[in-house]
Amino acid sequence: MLKFSCEKALLQLAVNTASRTVATKSSIPGLEGLLLEGTEVLTLSGYNMQTGIRTRLEADIREQGRIVLNSRLFGDIIRKMPDDVIVFSADEKYMVTLTCGETRFEILGLSADDYPEMPEVESEYALTLQQGTLKSMINQTSFAVSTNENRPIHTGSLFEVEMGGVTVVSVDGFRLALRHEKLEKLEGGAFRFVCPGSALNEVEKICEDSEEPITVSLGKRHLLFETGSTELICRKLEGEFLDYKNAIPRNNPIRLLVDTKTMLSSLDRVSVVISEKLKSPVRCVMDKNIINFSAKTGNGEAEDVCVVEGDGQGLEIGFNNRYLMDALRFAPADQVIMELNTGISPCVLTPVDGGDNFLYMVLPVRLKA
Repeated sequence: MLKFSCEKALLQLAVNTASRTVATKSSIPGLEGLLLEGTEVLTLSGYNMQTGIRTRLEADIREQGRIVLNSRLFGDIIRKMPDDVIVFSADEKYMVTLTCGETRFEILGLSADDYPEMPEVESEYALTLQQGTLKSMINQTSFAVSTNENRPIHTGSLFEVEMGGVTVVSVDGFRLALRHEKLEKLEGGAFRFVCPGSALNEVEKICEDSEEPITVSLGKRHLLFETGSTELICRKLEGEFLDYKNAIPRNNPIRLLVDTKTMLSSLDRVSVVISEKLKSPVRCVMDKNIINFSAKTGNGEAEDVCVVEGDGQGLEIGFNNRYLMDALRFAPADQVIMELNTGISPCVLTPVDGGDNFLYMVLPVRLKA
């Protein structure tokens, strides 16, 4: 059936990686398990019919074969095994024996014949980035991905790949997050796609903070992310994504230089009286070189003053505290320019140097008189 031996640490890492896309509940029993395939190398796959991860590792394969094992049980066993070489043996009745030193387990597997094939992605366009770059771009935009299934296209992030660089945009109807990175070269022309937010969360986890490459390939219906020994395949989202370039207000008359940590601290203090049960917008009064923050709920009242650079011209505007804090928290800079116009116009956060590597937009909340 399948017989191999390999280092526990390598097997545990592969199990942890592939298990991320195993279905928690499925009418197909095999999808709740990991597919193990031994050929020249050992391959572990997890698939939930939407997103799949396939990872390869070095192993001493004595007999080639395929088998499906319950993901949670197999993962628990490998984790509790001693730090040594694990010997794996499966017979034709799918009985699996795992030994490591004096430790021994026997578990029953399933036939791999009923395990659905992951889609093959015939690449039409491709993009190669450093893993650390893609990881940070996903991290700094994914918080604004919509969870509203009424607009499925916005439950993912838009990737726009052009000669000048790659742009990632997420929107949820209340805010927008945009990150841009320059590309040294692009082969095959410009392209765009929308990747599901759930798949991007897994891509972020398989990326390391390194300069090692990750390749993103666009097929007719699917996307493939390849890094080292691991592949992630997911279905791309179809539909009309927001025309974000026209949604962002330009030439805002009020421009304030803001220290992100200082403003976060002020917002955090006034947010103490706000809760899930007792929601309230944070009232912001913009004056010369200061912003007065206040919030009032049934819990009590809170006020704080944040020092900024610039003249807020007495503008009064309200924001959802969490949305404004997220934009400040994920902006990849210690200082940002806060652009405003009226009490009902969006707030835009941009780089101090006037660059285009990030932009965050937060819609205001109407204040009661």
